[in-house]
Amino acid sequence: MPEPEKLIPKHGGYRHLKSFQVAQLVYDVTVRFCERYVDRRSRTRDQMVQAARSGVQNIAEGSQASGTSKKTELKLTNVARASLEELRLDYEDFLRQRGLALWAPDHPALMRFKAKRCATLEAVRAWVKDERSDKHRQTRTNTDRQGWVKINTTVKVRESPCLSVPKSEELVANAALSLLNLCCYFLDRQLAAQAEAFEKEGGFTERLYKVRSERRSRG
Repeated sequence: MPEPEKLIPKHGGYRHLKSFQVAQLVYDVTVRFCERYVDRRSRTRDQMVQAARSGVQNIAEGSQASGTSKKTELKLTNVARASLEELRLDYEDFLRQRGLALWAPDHPALMRFKAKRCATLEAVRAWVKDERSDKHRQTRTNTDRQGWVKINTTVKVRESPCLSVPKSEELVANAALSLLNLCCYFLDRQLAAQAEAFEKEGGFTERLYKVRSERRSRG
């Protein structure tokens, strides 16, 4: 005999959500970023930290509320998504206003960052340190006056502006944007799944009616 449906289903478990894990890392990175690169007197500093925190907290609160209200879960997940979108714009503004580069998804340094699958602030900091070392400096091949390539004369380029080492703030901002893109992708999928579940199963009222009906049928 199948087990009767419970009025309040399993809920919470947000710590296992990919969206929560990435949002929490974004929060840690943003707090550190603002401490180092955003003027403490600027309203942007507080807004960025609060937007990052809102992303984390609303994912957790929505997951916890799902036991009694799918509608609340959907609403809070959407608030988290909106907060992180706001934060994404703040990082883009930071880069633009300071003349720093907003990297394309296939930027070599960003590809190396994605490959590391950083899960902690310390891992992100280690990547920044690695990118600012000589390890990833580009090279050029020396040529003679006629333009012919000389064999075995490859030298490191250190003075060319276009090949200069990115500033730490440029590295961190682009890494944060990459994490935000990933988190927003997870949240978009979460919202779609939650909306579909709400449409099919309804909310707490529908569940209450279903549980009462099952109990009456069992006598």
